[in-house]
Amino acid sequence: MAGQNIGKSTMTKADIVEKVYEKIGFSKKEASELVEMVFNGLKDQLQKGEKVKISGFGNFVVRGKNERVGRNPQTGEQIKISARRVLTFRPSQVLKAMLNGEEYAHLMEGDEDDND
Repeated sequence: MAGQNIGKSTMTKADIVEKVYEKIGFSKKEASELVEMVFNGLKDQLQKGEKVKISGFGNFVVRGKNERVGRNPQTGEQIKISARRVLTFRPSQVLKAMLNGEEYAHLMEGDEDDND
């Protein structure tokens, strides 16, 4: 099962807007603006290099990778890979338990995100 996509479809931003529209009762325009505000806030924090922690979901962390030497897989030639920032996501214990069909209520009582 490792490496397999289990779901049949992909959730898009438009799907999220639709869920907000249905659940909250905002107009589609208001729902779209709300979703955009949330994503823009997340992007702004990540761009600044800040960690984003969403309780019960997980942590988004920007980390730096140093310059290093790699190899072109076709030619075997060594190449320099430049330093850059990468975004990583670490799911919370609650999300991991939910995905695996495990009991997770006890994880929600305290701070379940021990991925700091």
